[in-house]
Amino acid sequence: MLLFRWAILLLLLVAGASFAFYAGTGQPKYKRFGWIVLKWTLLAAFGFFAVLIAERVL
Repeated sequence: MLLFRWAILLLLLVAGASFAFYAGTGQPKYKRFGWIVLKWTLLAAFGFFAVLIAERVL
Protein backbone atom coordinates (compact mmCIF):
# COMPACT_ATOMS: atom_id res chain seq x y z
CA MET A 1 0.00 0.00 0.00
CA LEU A 2 2.85 2.37 0.79
CA LEU A 3 4.41 1.64 -2.59
CA PHE A 4 1.18 2.53 -4.36
CA ARG A 5 0.90 5.83 -2.47
CA TRP A 6 4.47 6.73 -3.42
CA ALA A 7 3.78 5.83 -7.05
CA ILE A 8 0.72 8.10 -7.11
CA LEU A 9 2.69 10.93 -5.53
CA LEU A 10 5.52 10.49 -8.02
CA LEU A 11 3.13 10.47 -10.98
CA LEU A 12 1.41 13.63 -9.71
CA LEU A 13 4.82 15.29 -9.47
CA VAL A 14 5.60 14.19 -13.04
CA ALA A 15 2.33 15.72 -14.24
CA GLY A 16 3.11 18.94 -12.36
CA ALA A 17 6.59 19.10 -13.84
CA SER A 18 5.15 18.55 -17.30
CA PHE A 19 2.74 21.46 -16.83
CA ALA A 20 5.64 23.59 -15.58
CA PHE A 21 7.61 22.72 -18.73
CA TYR A 22 4.57 23.70 -20.80
CA ALA A 23 4.33 27.02 -18.97
CA GLY A 24 8.03 27.64 -19.54
CA THR A 25 8.31 26.55 -23.17
CA GLY A 26 4.80 26.83 -24.57
CA GLN A 27 5.15 23.50 -26.37
CA PRO A 28 1.81 21.66 -26.39
CA LYS A 29 3.44 18.22 -26.16
CA TYR A 30 4.20 18.85 -22.48
CA LYS A 31 0.61 19.84 -21.74
CA ARG A 32 -0.74 16.79 -23.57
CA PHE A 33 1.65 14.47 -21.69
CA GLY A 34 0.72 16.11 -18.37
CA TRP A 35 -3.00 15.58 -18.99
CA ILE A 36 -2.47 11.94 -19.92
CA VAL A 37 -0.38 11.25 -16.81
CA LEU A 38 -2.82 13.15 -14.59
CA LYS A 39 -5.85 11.34 -16.03
CA TRP A 40 -4.44 7.84 -15.53
CA THR A 41 -3.02 8.70 -12.11
CA LEU A 42 -6.39 9.92 -10.87
CA LEU A 43 -8.17 6.89 -12.33
CA ALA A 44 -5.71 4.56 -10.61
CA ALA A 45 -6.03 6.47 -7.32
CA PHE A 46 -9.84 6.35 -7.44
CA GLY A 47 -9.69 2.63 -8.15
CA PHE A 48 -7.25 2.06 -5.30
CA PHE A 49 -9.39 3.94 -2.81
CA ALA A 50 -12.55 2.24 -4.08
CA VAL A 51 -10.96 -1.11 -3.30
CA LEU A 52 -10.01 0.12 0.18
CA ILE A 53 -13.57 1.32 0.83
CA ALA A 54 -15.08 -1.91 -0.49
CA GLU A 55 -12.71 -3.88 1.73
CA ARG A 56 -13.94 -1.98 4.79
CA VAL A 57 -17.61 -2.39 3.86
CA LEU A 58 -17.39 -6.09 3.09
